[in-house]
Amino acid sequence: MEYNDFIKSKTVPLSNHGFAVSPDAISEFLWRHQPDIVRWALLKGRAAIFAAFGLGKTRIQCEILRQIFQREGGRHLVICPLGVRQEFVREGALMGCAFTFIRKTEEVDAPGLYVTNYESVRDGKLDVNLFTAVSLDEASVLRSYGSKTYQEFLTLFETIKYRFVATATPSPNRFKELIHYAGFLGVMDTGQALTRFFQRDSSKAGNLTLYPHMEDQFFVWLHSWAIFIQKPSDLGYSDEGYDLPKLQIHYHEVPVTNLSGGMDRDGQIHLIRDAAMGLKDAATEKRESIHLRIDKAVEIIGHDPSAHYILWHDLEAERHAIKRAIPHAVSVYGSQDLDERERDIIDFSDGKIQILSTKPEIAGSGCNFQRHCHTAIFIGIGYKFNDFIQSIHRIFRFLQTHDCQIHIIYMETEREILASLQEKWSEDTKLRIRMADIIQKYGLSTSGMQAELHRSIGVTRHQEKGETYTMVHNDCVAECRDVQDNSVDLIHTSIPFGNHYEYTESFEDFGHNDNNARFFAQMDFLTPELLRILRPGRVAAIHVKDRIRFGNVTGYGMPSVDPFHSDCIVHYRRHGFIYMGMITIVTDVVRENNQTYRLGWSEQCKDGTKMGVGSPEYVLLFRKLPTDMTRAYADVPVTKSKADYTRARWQIDAHAFWRSDGNRFLSADDLAGMGPDQLAALFTHRTLETIYNHDQHVQVGETLESANRLPATFMSIAPGSHHEDVWHDVNRMRTLNSEQSHRNVEKHICPLQFDIVNRIITRYTNPGELVFDPFAGIGTVPYCAIKLGRNGFGVELNYDYYLDSVRYLQSAEAARSVASLFDLIEMEEAPR
Repeated sequence: MEYNDFIKSKTVPLSNHGFAVSPDAISEFLWRHQPDIVRWALLKGRAAIFAAFGLGKTRIQCEILRQIFQREGGRHLVICPLGVRQEFVREGALMGCAFTFIRKTEEVDAPGLYVTNYESVRDGKLDVNLFTAVSLDEASVLRSYGSKTYQEFLTLFETIKYRFVATATPSPNRFKELIHYAGFLGVMDTGQALTRFFQRDSSKAGNLTLYPHMEDQFFVWLHSWAIFIQKPSDLGYSDEGYDLPKLQIHYHEVPVTNLSGGMDRDGQIHLIRDAAMGLKDAATEKRESIHLRIDKAVEIIGHDPSAHYILWHDLEAERHAIKRAIPHAVSVYGSQDLDERERDIIDFSDGKIQILSTKPEIAGSGCNFQRHCHTAIFIGIGYKFNDFIQSIHRIFRFLQTHDCQIHIIYMETEREILASLQEKWSEDTKLRIRMADIIQKYGLSTSGMQAELHRSIGVTRHQEKGETYTMVHNDCVAECRDVQDNSVDLIHTSIPFGNHYEYTESFEDFGHNDNNARFFAQMDFLTPELLRILRPGRVAAIHVKDRIRFGNVTGYGMPSVDPFHSDCIVHYRRHGFIYMGMITIVTDVVRENNQTYRLGWSEQCKDGTKMGVGSPEYVLLFRKLPTDMTRAYADVPVTKSKADYTRARWQIDAHAFWRSDGNRFLSADDLAGMGPDQLAALFTHRTLETIYNHDQHVQVGETLESANRLPATFMSIAPGSHHEDVWHDVNRMRTLNSEQSHRNVEKHICPLQFDIVNRIITRYTNPGELVFDPFAGIGTVPYCAIKLGRNGFGVELNYDYYLDSVRYLQSAEAARSVASLFDLIEMEEAPR
């Protein structure tokens, strides 16, 4: 296959998995926007219906399953929250399709339409493989089950032919939820979606941010399989009868009688209490202020004692306090019998119960309370915006005939929590408006979206050249093909880690591949060119890191390690490079665990067999065979003076990395009075001066921990390495990203550290030689080459990175060309 053909093969057309239905075949009980959504969803076969509250999601789902049943027979299932099944039974009866409620596999009988609750599937009581089509009603309720259950639940349906999601509140900024829906529907693998659209936060696992260059494409891609509709006019219909009632928000701040902040675990005294400091503090605040908040709720109810109220709370203690203060209120709670719980929810929906108290995670999704209730009281506030907004929309929805009154009771110390909640609400509204704009632009047709999703193929080449550098914006494969044979003295680069990151929206981006196999298939076009342009006998130093595979992606239930560095060794050897070994760059295992959660202390205490090790970085060393292999010297050797390169240094370079036990080690007494940063530096230094002892190493750590002096954010007692090929002292902060940060521009995702690059260049090149990086990023390798008296050559596909790199290379060259004071003195003293 030619390279251009390979790049073109990355394009994936939008596909449908369903069938077309004529407008005349749609039930007469659907109207305005609803038939259009049904026909679009049926054509897709796998689709998400994100329609605002009251736009008829229940009726739409009923019709979708009715149409599939008429076409294919078989069994079809709606999975919904507790207290919602009666909506499907009621709507289905109007449309002539009967839904049978079931809870376990044994109740599944003849072909037809069925409805069940999420708990039955979650607990393994119902086998979903018995069904041809499944629709998840108010699927956002799955969040309340916890992340692990949520992710496992969505993988149960891979064999189901037709799959649908319907919910009113999948906020477009809840990215992980949206891509899990895409995985459930079979639109895109969740890991692939994460890689394609999002940059990771290296300081916090799971914190996703859209790449700026991918933002438009993400929302268009989202619209290709999900419809966000806020009102009928989004699809060109009249909004008559769909006017939302007036929403009145009443904030009730309750003063705190005891404002003393107390003392934290580190002995710091706080003058005032601040519940916004964290979840633990907020929970403490809630428990201690229950009676104050309940009193305010009773006061609110007293203004209109005959009205119907829904009381939202978060704590069991709040439920008991409500029952004591309002005896006729009916509570719905988690340990309650499912039938009893559902009966109470239905009775409140039908107006048989005047006051209902419950948690948002129990009845905050899917339930329709607008027929008899238009007042909600939040006994407190929290951080979970989705639970909050869902709960409001149990009464604030289309077909509500009264103005809605929302009372939010919060403590004086919770003002920051309230501000955060309001900010999320505002952001959510803006994003929904954006999705509505996309619907109005494209409608329900995919023809226009296909062109929008089609990334650019081909790169407009740009070049900036100085006396000591050449920097090129281009596809590195195309650029390398024009480089002269045997012209590069060192190749040093950090290759993309498979499909782990995407750096641009171009198809040429090596990160834009479905899997590692496809990544190495693209590398097959680059690596032969690298071998060709490298001078005989010289080194290619390839920086890599193994990849962490999370259990929800692999299905293993635990994180595992993809030995990417091993795959790279196989790849480069297959293309003629000679493997010479690797340099190991140790990383901080504590920081890594904070980013990935794969080496958690608590989990290892539960089962030590899950314990792996930290994932270091590697520089793989490959050599191109020299022309003359009788002695295997490079055609242009990298020579060293024995006066500088001593026999002792040679011995250190040549031996393997071993440590042995001894008698003296660093004691806890030596370290007890030091701060964490001082401790980390001294500990590593002392391990290099003294003989290592493992037992004493552990003892030091345990002593520090017992004194509450062992940091949880970084490793302060990491041992040092004696070997030049195991680098423990790489300063991870010394990168060009520091300059990027100062300039307030986009930082590189994973820049190389100066310490790594400087050592490689110094070790494997002579002054004045050419150092090449085909994935140059913001120019670290050519930048360091210039600083070290070599010449730099880089290629970068990301145009913004290219522009940044040119700036840094120009600066480095200018600094190199400026004579120092000592140079001027030597010039003055030189004989004339």
